[in-house]
Amino acid sequence: MGQYLNVAVDAKVATVTINNPPVNALGPDVLKNLEATLDELAGRKDVKVIVLTGTGSVFVAGADIKAMAQIQSVADGKKAAGEGQRIFLKIARMEKPVIAAINGVCLGGGMELAMACHIRMCSDRARLGQPEINLGIIPGFGGTQRMSRLVGRGKATEWMLTGDNIAPQDAKAAGLVNHVLPESEVLRQAQGMAKKIAMKPAVAIAQALKAINNGLEQPTMDAAMGAELEGFGKCCESPDMREGIKAFVEKRQPQFTDQ
Repeated sequence: MGQYLNVAVDAKVATVTINNPPVNALGPDVLKNLEATLDELAGRKDVKVIVLTGTGSVFVAGADIKAMAQIQSVADGKKAAGEGQRIFLKIARMEKPVIAAINGVCLGGGMELAMACHIRMCSDRARLGQPEINLGIIPGFGGTQRMSRLVGRGKATEWMLTGDNIAPQDAKAAGLVNHVLPESEVLRQAQGMAKKIAMKPAVAIAQALKAINNGLEQPTMDAAMGAELEGFGKCCESPDMREGIKAFVEKRQPQFTDQ
Protein backbone atom coordinates (compact mmCIF):
# COMPACT_ATOMS: atom_id res chain seq x y z
CA MET A 1 0.00 0.00 0.00
CA GLY A 2 2.02 2.91 -1.29
CA GLN A 3 5.61 2.96 -2.45
CA TYR A 4 7.25 1.87 0.79
CA LEU A 5 4.77 -0.56 2.34
CA ASN A 6 3.25 -3.91 1.44
CA VAL A 7 -0.06 -4.85 3.09
CA ALA A 8 -1.77 -8.24 3.26
CA VAL A 9 -4.98 -8.97 5.17
CA ASP A 10 -5.94 -12.44 6.41
CA ALA A 11 -8.41 -13.48 9.13
CA LYS A 12 -8.84 -9.82 10.22
CA VAL A 13 -5.07 -9.41 10.63
CA ALA A 14 -3.23 -6.88 8.46
CA THR A 15 0.47 -7.56 7.97
CA VAL A 16 2.25 -4.33 7.07
CA THR A 17 5.77 -4.79 5.71
CA ILE A 18 8.11 -1.82 5.46
CA ASN A 19 9.91 -2.08 2.13
CA ASN A 20 12.55 0.60 1.72
CA PRO A 21 15.77 -1.25 0.84
CA PRO A 22 18.49 -1.66 1.74
CA VAL A 23 17.81 -0.91 5.43
CA ASN A 24 14.15 0.24 5.56
CA ALA A 25 15.25 3.68 6.76
CA LEU A 26 12.50 5.93 8.11
CA GLY A 27 12.73 8.90 5.81
CA PRO A 28 9.98 11.56 5.70
CA ASP A 29 8.21 9.85 2.78
CA VAL A 30 8.25 6.46 4.54
CA LEU A 31 6.77 8.00 7.67
CA LYS A 32 4.00 9.69 5.66
CA ASN A 33 3.28 6.40 3.88
CA LEU A 34 3.18 4.57 7.21
CA GLU A 35 0.80 7.08 8.76
CA ALA A 36 -1.57 7.03 5.78
CA THR A 37 -1.61 3.22 5.74
CA LEU A 38 -2.31 2.89 9.45
CA ASP A 39 -5.02 5.55 9.23
CA GLU A 40 -6.73 3.52 6.52
CA LEU A 41 -6.40 0.24 8.42
CA ALA A 42 -7.79 1.89 11.56
CA GLY A 43 -11.04 2.50 9.70
CA ARG A 44 -11.39 -0.91 8.05
CA LYS A 45 -13.93 -3.27 9.60
CA ASP A 46 -12.15 -6.31 8.15
CA VAL A 47 -9.00 -5.48 10.17
CA LYS A 48 -8.83 -5.92 13.95
CA VAL A 49 -5.08 -6.35 14.57
CA ILE A 50 -2.00 -5.07 12.74
CA VAL A 51 1.39 -6.79 12.49
CA LEU A 52 4.29 -4.51 11.53
CA THR A 53 7.52 -5.95 10.13
CA GLY A 54 10.30 -5.25 7.63
CA THR A 55 11.61 -6.83 4.45
CA GLY A 56 14.63 -9.11 4.40
CA SER A 57 16.71 -9.31 7.55
CA VAL A 58 15.92 -5.75 8.64
CA PHE A 59 13.01 -4.37 10.66
CA VAL A 60 14.11 -0.73 10.49
CA ALA A 61 17.77 0.22 10.79
CA GLY A 62 17.01 3.80 11.81
CA ALA A 63 16.09 7.20 10.45
CA ASP A 64 17.26 8.39 7.03
CA ILE A 65 20.78 9.71 7.66
CA LYS A 66 20.79 11.71 4.42
CA ALA A 67 17.66 13.53 5.52
CA MET A 68 19.12 14.10 8.99
CA ALA A 69 22.26 15.62 7.48
CA GLN A 70 20.11 18.42 6.06
CA ILE A 71 19.05 19.54 9.55
CA GLN A 72 21.03 22.64 10.49
CA SER A 73 19.02 24.41 13.19
CA VAL A 74 17.10 23.89 16.41
CA ALA A 75 13.85 24.68 14.61
CA ASP A 76 14.52 22.18 11.83
CA GLY A 77 15.47 19.49 14.33
CA LYS A 78 12.37 20.02 16.43
CA LYS A 79 10.17 19.99 13.35
CA ALA A 80 11.60 16.70 12.04
CA ALA A 81 11.53 14.96 15.42
CA GLY A 82 8.09 16.36 16.20
CA GLU A 83 6.65 14.77 13.08
CA GLY A 84 8.02 11.37 14.09
CA GLN A 85 6.73 11.82 17.63
CA ARG A 86 3.26 12.69 16.35
CA ILE A 87 3.04 9.61 14.11
CA PHE A 88 4.43 7.22 16.72
CA LEU A 89 2.09 8.62 19.37
CA LYS A 90 -0.79 7.93 17.00
CA ILE A 91 0.38 4.30 16.72
CA ALA A 92 0.64 3.94 20.50
CA ARG A 93 -2.89 5.34 20.91
CA MET A 94 -4.53 3.22 18.21
CA GLU A 95 -7.61 1.29 19.29
CA LYS A 96 -6.45 -1.69 17.23
CA PRO A 97 -3.42 -3.58 18.60
CA VAL A 98 -0.17 -3.19 16.66
CA ILE A 99 2.34 -6.03 17.06
CA ALA A 100 5.95 -5.42 16.03
CA ALA A 101 7.49 -8.51 14.42
CA ILE A 102 11.15 -7.53 14.81
CA ASN A 103 12.69 -9.76 12.15
CA GLY A 104 16.19 -8.30 12.19
CA VAL A 105 18.09 -5.04 12.63
CA CYS A 106 16.06 -2.65 14.81
CA LEU A 107 18.07 0.44 15.71
CA GLY A 108 17.44 4.10 16.42
CA GLY A 109 14.15 5.14 14.85
CA GLY A 110 13.37 1.47 14.27
CA MET A 111 13.62 0.77 17.99
CA GLU A 112 11.44 3.78 18.66
CA LEU A 113 8.86 2.50 16.17
CA ALA A 114 8.87 -0.95 17.79
CA MET A 115 8.40 0.60 21.24
CA ALA A 116 5.39 2.57 19.96
CA CYS A 117 3.72 -0.74 19.11
CA HIS A 118 1.70 -2.51 21.78
CA ILE A 119 3.49 -5.89 21.68
CA ARG A 120 6.98 -6.80 20.45
CA MET A 121 8.05 -10.19 19.07
CA CYS A 122 11.79 -10.36 18.42
CA SER A 123 14.18 -12.54 16.44
CA ASP A 124 16.97 -14.16 18.45
CA ARG A 125 19.36 -12.74 15.84
CA ALA A 126 18.04 -9.19 15.89
CA ARG A 127 20.23 -6.17 16.64
CA LEU A 128 18.44 -3.78 18.97
CA GLY A 129 19.44 -0.44 20.38
CA GLN A 130 19.39 3.35 20.52
CA PRO A 131 22.81 4.32 19.10
CA GLU A 132 21.94 7.98 18.48
CA ILE A 133 24.53 9.12 21.03
CA ASN A 134 27.23 7.96 18.57
CA LEU A 135 25.93 10.55 16.10
CA GLY A 136 25.90 13.35 18.65
CA ILE A 137 22.13 13.30 19.11
CA ILE A 138 19.50 11.63 21.26
CA PRO A 139 16.40 9.63 20.30
CA GLY A 140 13.82 12.10 19.03
CA PHE A 141 10.75 10.01 18.14
CA GLY A 142 9.82 9.27 21.76
CA GLY A 143 12.57 6.77 22.54
CA THR A 144 13.83 8.41 25.72
CA GLN A 145 10.33 8.32 27.19
CA ARG A 146 9.09 4.93 26.01
CA MET A 147 12.25 3.01 26.86
CA SER A 148 12.42 4.44 30.37
CA ARG A 149 8.78 3.47 30.92
CA LEU A 150 9.34 -0.05 29.59
CA VAL A 151 12.63 -0.97 31.30
CA GLY A 152 13.11 1.64 34.02
CA ARG A 153 15.29 4.72 34.27
CA GLY A 154 18.59 3.01 35.07
CA LYS A 155 18.68 0.52 32.21
CA ALA A 156 17.31 3.02 29.71
CA THR A 157 19.96 5.55 30.72
CA GLU A 158 22.73 2.96 30.35
CA TRP A 159 21.61 1.81 26.92
CA MET A 160 21.07 5.32 25.56
CA LEU A 161 24.30 6.82 26.92
CA THR A 162 26.52 3.94 25.76
CA GLY A 163 24.73 3.43 22.44
CA ASP A 164 25.51 -0.28 22.80
CA ASN A 165 23.53 -2.96 20.99
CA ILE A 166 21.01 -4.74 23.19
CA ALA A 167 21.01 -8.54 22.99
CA PRO A 168 17.51 -9.94 22.39
CA GLN A 169 17.55 -12.02 25.58
CA ASP A 170 18.63 -8.98 27.61
CA ALA A 171 15.82 -7.00 25.99
CA LYS A 172 13.33 -9.68 27.02
CA ALA A 173 14.64 -9.87 30.58
CA ALA A 174 14.29 -6.09 30.92
CA GLY A 175 10.78 -6.00 29.44
CA LEU A 176 11.75 -4.25 26.22
CA VAL A 177 10.35 -7.11 24.09
CA ASN A 178 7.67 -9.66 24.93
CA HIS A 179 9.10 -12.74 23.23
CA VAL A 180 12.37 -13.84 21.61
CA LEU A 181 11.96 -16.42 18.85
CA PRO A 182 13.99 -18.11 16.11
CA GLU A 183 14.29 -15.77 13.14
CA SER A 184 12.16 -18.02 10.92
CA GLU A 185 9.35 -18.03 13.49
CA VAL A 186 8.98 -14.35 14.33
CA LEU A 187 6.43 -13.32 11.71
CA ARG A 188 4.43 -16.55 11.95
CA GLN A 189 4.21 -16.32 15.73
CA ALA A 190 3.29 -12.63 15.60
CA GLN A 191 0.54 -13.37 13.10
CA GLY A 192 -0.64 -16.27 15.26
CA MET A 193 -0.93 -14.02 18.31
CA ALA A 194 -2.68 -11.39 16.18
CA LYS A 195 -5.25 -13.93 14.96
CA LYS A 196 -5.86 -15.04 18.55
CA ILE A 197 -6.49 -11.44 19.61
CA ALA A 198 -8.67 -10.85 16.53
CA MET A 199 -11.09 -13.49 17.83
CA LYS A 200 -11.83 -11.32 20.87
CA PRO A 201 -14.56 -8.63 20.89
CA ALA A 202 -13.49 -5.37 19.26
CA VAL A 203 -15.12 -3.13 21.87
CA ALA A 204 -13.22 -4.79 24.73
CA ILE A 205 -9.95 -4.74 22.76
CA ALA A 206 -10.28 -1.02 22.13
CA GLN A 207 -11.27 -0.21 25.71
CA ALA A 208 -8.41 -2.26 27.15
CA LEU A 209 -5.89 -0.39 25.00
CA LYS A 210 -7.42 2.97 25.92
CA ALA A 211 -7.42 2.14 29.63
CA ILE A 212 -3.77 1.07 29.55
CA ASN A 213 -2.61 4.07 27.52
CA ASN A 214 -4.72 6.66 29.31
CA GLY A 215 -3.85 5.24 32.71
CA LEU A 216 -0.11 5.42 32.07
CA GLU A 217 -0.47 9.08 31.15
CA GLN A 218 -2.25 10.01 34.39
CA PRO A 219 -0.37 11.64 37.29
CA THR A 220 -2.01 9.56 40.05
CA MET A 221 -3.34 6.05 40.57
CA ASP A 222 -6.79 7.47 41.33
CA ALA A 223 -6.87 9.18 37.94
CA ALA A 224 -5.59 6.02 36.24
CA MET A 225 -8.34 3.97 37.87
CA GLY A 226 -10.81 6.48 36.45
CA ALA A 227 -9.58 5.64 32.95
CA GLU A 228 -10.21 1.97 33.68
CA LEU A 229 -13.71 2.67 35.01
CA GLU A 230 -14.58 4.55 31.84
CA GLY A 231 -13.55 1.63 29.66
CA PHE A 232 -15.24 -0.97 31.84
CA GLY A 233 -18.47 0.99 31.73
CA LYS A 234 -18.42 1.19 27.93
CA CYS A 235 -17.89 -2.57 27.69
CA CYS A 236 -20.92 -3.15 29.92
CA GLU A 237 -23.32 -1.68 27.37
CA SER A 238 -21.96 -3.72 24.46
CA PRO A 239 -23.91 -6.69 23.02
CA ASP A 240 -20.65 -8.68 23.01
CA MET A 241 -20.43 -8.37 26.80
CA ARG A 242 -23.87 -9.95 27.13
CA GLU A 243 -22.95 -12.64 24.61
CA GLY A 244 -19.69 -13.40 26.44
CA ILE A 245 -21.44 -13.87 29.78
CA LYS A 246 -24.26 -15.90 28.23
CA ALA A 247 -21.79 -18.17 26.46
CA PHE A 248 -19.86 -18.69 29.70
CA VAL A 249 -23.02 -19.69 31.57
CA GLU A 250 -24.08 -21.99 28.73
CA LYS A 251 -20.55 -23.48 28.53
CA ARG A 252 -20.05 -22.75 24.85
CA GLN A 253 -17.77 -20.60 22.71
CA PRO A 254 -19.02 -17.02 22.38
CA GLN A 255 -20.06 -15.69 19.00
CA PHE A 256 -18.84 -12.11 19.10
CA THR A 257 -20.13 -9.59 16.57
CA ASP A 258 -17.80 -6.69 17.45
CA GLN A 259 -20.66 -4.57 18.74
